[in-house]
Amino acid sequence: MGIEEGTFVKKYDLLGCIQCGRCTGGCPVTVRTPLNVRKFVYEALNEEILEELADKPEIWDCTTCNTCALRCPKGLEPFEVLIGLRSMKAEEGNIEPTARDALESMFNNGNPWGKPAAKRCDWMDGIDGVEKVRILEEGEKADVLIHVCCTACYDPRIIPLARNLVRVLEKAGVDYGFIGTEEKHCGSEARRLGEEGLFEYFDEENSELFSRFDVNRLVTLSPHCFNTFKNEYQNLNLPVMHYTQLIAEMIESGSLELPGEIATQVVYHDPCYLGKKNLVFDEPRYILGKIKGVELAEFFRSKERSLCCEGGGGKMWVESQSKAPRLAETRVLDAQALGAKTIAVACPFCLLTLEDALKVKGLEEEMRVADILELLGEAI
Repeated sequence: MGIEEGTFVKKYDLLGCIQCGRCTGGCPVTVRTPLNVRKFVYEALNEEILEELADKPEIWDCTTCNTCALRCPKGLEPFEVLIGLRSMKAEEGNIEPTARDALESMFNNGNPWGKPAAKRCDWMDGIDGVEKVRILEEGEKADVLIHVCCTACYDPRIIPLARNLVRVLEKAGVDYGFIGTEEKHCGSEARRLGEEGLFEYFDEENSELFSRFDVNRLVTLSPHCFNTFKNEYQNLNLPVMHYTQLIAEMIESGSLELPGEIATQVVYHDPCYLGKKNLVFDEPRYILGKIKGVELAEFFRSKERSLCCEGGGGKMWVESQSKAPRLAETRVLDAQALGAKTIAVACPFCLLTLEDALKVKGLEEEMRVADILELLGEAI
């Protein structure tokens, strides 16, 4: 594709890069793939070879975990260069079939999993202690509007997170409401897969959809939705929270009590899109610390230095060519070394990748991976 001279360099502020190498030095996937983000930034200064750069398979190794941006002394976001190169491939339609199918499903079904929109709320049926999940009508008032991650609506392993969220909200007496079958994908993974136009479509569609309700704030189950609504939407006029922030607030105010005891050694894994992207570190740990019986440990690589699970950046639909052990496998071995029995997460993608890593390492009998919502479901 043709690119107007100077536009790529200007868009990603490539002239601001001092080639210090801190981005590549901190990039977690460099231990298992040939990705060198510093080199991509340098070579992209020559816009005549952008198409050649876009053809390199390494551009799909990036998980957009934000480590490079946190480490950059010039305040740049090197991973965005790789997204820009992916956009060139997406515009040509020259991407992996799995990614193409996910993008088509996002547009046609409002989710990347190829599932019908009409079944988006099937997970709401038969929740223990809940007579009926509240779905808001247009113009209806509520304090909290909940956006459910597409994965939590359809994936059998993740559905319990959404169901437990409802139980927690009901127990605390929160004035909440869900959107219903009109709810759509947030667009985060569309953008990470390079489909900027589709992301802009979701920005416009969802912002208009949310504006139909008289609510005070928007709460998400997924850190990826949280980040996208909070930092990337241009048309949204609502405060955005991740569910851990809301629940920490509920516990602190006394509206949510946790009488149940869970006697286990827990280590918390910081999701990149909650931690490194948005610096939400304290609330998940505060919640875990309030659950009776929990002994909370800390990874050596935690918070800003947390090791990525490789679930973000569109990686749920694009495999790396590398056959080296995945970072999630390293993470579960780190948890084993700490003596942890439970790896706590606050992200659907982290849950899936780390649980898969447990099975690969044959550790599923020794420890488990559980979202904080699952632990809360046991504690209430």
